[in-house]
Amino acid sequence: MPHFPLPTTNGLPFYRYRDGLYAADLIAAAINGFDFFSRLASQPDSLEGICQSFGFHPRPADVLLTLCRANGLVDLIDGTYHVSAIAREHATQGTPWNLAPYFASLHHRPVARDFLKVLTSGKPAGWSGDQDSADWHKAMEDPAFASSFTDAMDCRGAWLAPALAASLDLSSHHHLIDIGGGSGIYACALAAANPHLHAVVFDQSPVDRIAANLIASRNCSAQVSVAAGNMFAGLPDHADVHLFSNVLHDWDVPEVTQLLAVSAATLPKGGLLVIHDAFINPDKSGPLHIAEYSALLMHSTQGKCYSSSEYADLLDAAGFSPGPYHDTVAGRGFMTALRR
Repeated sequence: MPHFPLPTTNGLPFYRYRDGLYAADLIAAAINGFDFFSRLASQPDSLEGICQSFGFHPRPADVLLTLCRANGLVDLIDGTYHVSAIAREHATQGTPWNLAPYFASLHHRPVARDFLKVLTSGKPAGWSGDQDSADWHKAMEDPAFASSFTDAMDCRGAWLAPALAASLDLSSHHHLIDIGGGSGIYACALAAANPHLHAVVFDQSPVDRIAANLIASRNCSAQVSVAAGNMFAGLPDHADVHLFSNVLHDWDVPEVTQLLAVSAATLPKGGLLVIHDAFINPDKSGPLHIAEYSALLMHSTQGKCYSSSEYADLLDAAGFSPGPYHDTVAGRGFMTALRR
């Protein structure tokens, strides 16, 4: 039986540095490109009003406001966003402590300049700030990029996957589809923890071939198989569990809605849906680590980190009964839902 050990130490500092790498560039873009805090101080507004006033797209605007709230720079009062006392003193025009000139030297950082476009267009920039690269989802069709990216997510899963397996009860379920499952690390860890479970890693080509090799290298092929396909078009049937692990955060609300609908169309009544991800808290005021990670996702993908309350609403609309959120490790956790 394959063994997926948990580390003896907490690797969170490394996750926080990597996950939060773009947050400073987002704040710099807001200050340098839009004088965001000065303008918001003069006219507090709703999300919709801020989008109209600044020309922001709703998705990146939501990420920026969540990051600001998590840092104590913006307060939300009765649906209206207000500059906090900290930001008013240190990031608005006309105060002796205004740090806008201090941020001006960061104006030409590539990712900060990317954010000027992403905030207004809503379209992701090149992966890792590479202007010549394709959209991340298109780039995954290239075998070299797909292999490199899958390896990166696989090494992250070496801690996250067994932590999920230790917390998720699948004792009464038998067939799982790991949707957009990448390397298969989550399916393998769940299968190892549940010897009765058969799992299918469902992903596009060429990721399916990469996954098959990694699954075999872990001696998990007896329980975990691979199927190739388009998750937006349909899923293999006969499963009583669907897993979206670090998948939905790559997509905007219309695509998340579509993916949940595809799942609902395939899962039987009473079937289990599991969302494993980095979750913003229900009132969208943090946590800071995940608000920072959301900036990276907003920059390079079509998505962001969603709150547990946003997921609950989307699940309910798709025909699921959402359950509570559960923490695991490294700022991650999961929600479950039952197909009605």
